[in-house]
Amino acid sequence: MRLMTTAAWTVLALALAQPAFAEIDAAASRASAEDLEAVIVTGTRRADRTAFESAAPIDVISESVLESTVSDELMEKLVAAVPSFNVQRLPAADGQAFVRPATLRGLSPDHTLVLVNGKRRHRSAVLGGRGAQGVDLGQLPSFAIKRIEVLRDGASAQYGSDAIASVINLILNDQPGFAAFGQAAQYFEGDGTMYEGGFRAGWALGDGGHLVATLTYTDSEATSRTRQRPDAIAFQAANPNLRVRNPVQRWGQPDRDATRFVVDAAVPLNDAVELYGFATYSDSSGVTDFNWRNPSNDTAYRNSSAFPGWNLAQLYPAGFSPKFGQDETDYAINAGLRGELGNGLAWDFNASLGQDKVDYFISETINASFGPQSPTAFRAGILTQREQNLNLDFNKPLELGFLAETANLAFGAERRVETYKIEAGDPMSYQVGPGAVAGLPSGSNGFPGYSSAQAGSWDQTSYAGYVDLDLAWTESFSTNVAIRHEDFSEFGSTTDGKIAARYEISPDWAVRGAVSTGFRAPTPGQLNSTRTSQGLDTTTLQLFTAGRLSPSNPVAQFFGAKPLEPETSTNYSVGLVYRSAEHGLTGSLDYYQIEVDDRFASSPNFTVTPAIRAELLKLGVPGADSLTSVSYFTNSFNTRTRGLDAVGSWKTHLADGDLTLTAAYNWNDTKVTRSKLTEVSKLARINIEDGLPEHTGNVAATYAYGRFEGTARVRYYGDWTDAQSQSSADLIQTFGARTFVDLSASAAITEQVKVTIGAENIFNTYPDEATFQASRGLIYSRNAVYDTDGGLYYVRLNAKF
Repeated sequence: MRLMTTAAWTVLALALAQPAFAEIDAAASRASAEDLEAVIVTGTRRADRTAFESAAPIDVISESVLESTVSDELMEKLVAAVPSFNVQRLPAADGQAFVRPATLRGLSPDHTLVLVNGKRRHRSAVLGGRGAQGVDLGQLPSFAIKRIEVLRDGASAQYGSDAIASVINLILNDQPGFAAFGQAAQYFEGDGTMYEGGFRAGWALGDGGHLVATLTYTDSEATSRTRQRPDAIAFQAANPNLRVRNPVQRWGQPDRDATRFVVDAAVPLNDAVELYGFATYSDSSGVTDFNWRNPSNDTAYRNSSAFPGWNLAQLYPAGFSPKFGQDETDYAINAGLRGELGNGLAWDFNASLGQDKVDYFISETINASFGPQSPTAFRAGILTQREQNLNLDFNKPLELGFLAETANLAFGAERRVETYKIEAGDPMSYQVGPGAVAGLPSGSNGFPGYSSAQAGSWDQTSYAGYVDLDLAWTESFSTNVAIRHEDFSEFGSTTDGKIAARYEISPDWAVRGAVSTGFRAPTPGQLNSTRTSQGLDTTTLQLFTAGRLSPSNPVAQFFGAKPLEPETSTNYSVGLVYRSAEHGLTGSLDYYQIEVDDRFASSPNFTVTPAIRAELLKLGVPGADSLTSVSYFTNSFNTRTRGLDAVGSWKTHLADGDLTLTAAYNWNDTKVTRSKLTEVSKLARINIEDGLPEHTGNVAATYAYGRFEGTARVRYYGDWTDAQSQSSADLIQTFGARTFVDLSASAAITEQVKVTIGAENIFNTYPDEATFQASRGLIYSRNAVYDTDGGLYYVRLNAKF
């Protein structure tokens, strides 16, 4: 059991006695005073709350803002709109090349809860390198979304696990009518060509009902920002009779294609009851390169008495770069009934099922331990994340004589079942062949498949109940109090609370603040999965194989692994918000502090001895015969994150047109306050404290004149540090600040059709080169928090009827 600490309540009381704190509309949107009057549904159980009236920071990102960013991925659009939101690209990083980690306020990807129409979205099946298992926002088409509400505050007491850093609520488009778009884009370098198109159709049903269906398709070609590896140049010089590909491997975005479908509907059954539901489906595929295998020093090219007269050079004389990919199928189905009883009690019963399935494949490779018997392409295994939710929510206005306005009481219950499943790959993708005795590596080279010993299905069930009370004590002062108790089958229970307050100084000025506790429960995948990965030592140019074990694995426990515990948090926030409809001005200043205890991370790498290797082989860990180190997920750190958000917007009439100026700035600083690991984990500390820019911001100007509109945007990213571990030496490099400029111009050909041309990063700005990665041909750090492919130009056609 975990309740709000006495200190937390004390800090809130002090905050209420001073100017408290707040937030407003989207950081980079065309915000105006009118936007603040839009009714919000995130972070409140009332049906009449606006962003300006909210007792917690709320960003509202409109459909037009989503259309102003080229990328087909929703997370890239959020990066452009919310400065504290970051996405890393991670080429050649196994599944993370396709399911990229996205963070808000510098915290873990799974510290942000994602909702669709107010209902919890299921996680991705892919676990990140630091243990995170968040939602894959790339599976949702932005063309199906009417707006996004971002609650940048802790909200576990309202929504449950994961809502430590924020809550992102995607509101699907429910408007009748027809719309379509087509877009083509290409990088200045001439690669990365992307074609995207979509169609949306909406119909009104009955009195207030609707049916809206959206279909989109994307085809993105790969990019390459690569130089030929020095050892490949040397190998070519030593073997002039061979043709060595230049470059031998590609560093950049993967080849991708995706089909995405969304349907949203609501049908009134009578005056008091409505049937509603929505569903999403995505089918996508992608392929990327792995490290080049050099015939002059790679162990896969050894001779073996098990295969007389055979050597891998017969198959890959100039070396090989495995091609790694995944087929991903993601769907969610959500349905419910909602209505209102005669006494004003509103109710909502909802059931949902969501699943993400990732099927890995690898080609142009080999299981060298089987020699000529080995295929060169493998299905490496299937990961599945499946979640089932049942929710019953109630909402009741309360007329209390001592209050200035009607109070609101909300309460409800939830049942969740979360299942993680691993299916084994092709037998030869993980089995050990007869050539292993002579040192030929086993498993599909580059990505050893999941073995039958690793395969299995694990689940976790939780039950929760909550109460939420909104009270307006005077016309100017209101408070919101929420408490939630949740019990998990795998580790026990937690109780969390939140109290927020708002004081309206005048119709245009308000202060507000909040204190809350939060938590994030370990997932079945984090508790039970095991994984083997391969990498390249950039100093010795030798491949190494590392194993990440389940905390329950006997070998992991030998090195100190203990059962995972929930991450817990305490959030404090205080701020000031302003609006002036008369002058077209809005602004906010928001300070926050988030303390997270028992954060997940990987343990230090432990050297694998022959005895440990034999034990891992006995346990069926693929590639164990060539393992050089092992690690495991553990509760590693306590951290404290402090930050400041400043947002401003001004809308005015200028020279017969309308000018909108917006500016947003985020300062975010995370410190490790306690480490449970040894000094070997210093790289993890660097990545947590300095792996993301401390300062980010953007400024945008939009001018609309008749049928024409132009937009200029400047994006700024401060310094950040990349720290990576390998056997011969630690790789640490700090990268300087960068500024990117985007321009676009639109013209309405008719009232229904609009064409836009533009360019992102119009000055073709690149980051500092990753000097310690030059030996592998990589020019820019693969952990960069911005696009490292240079300028991108595009044309887009929109039609609405």
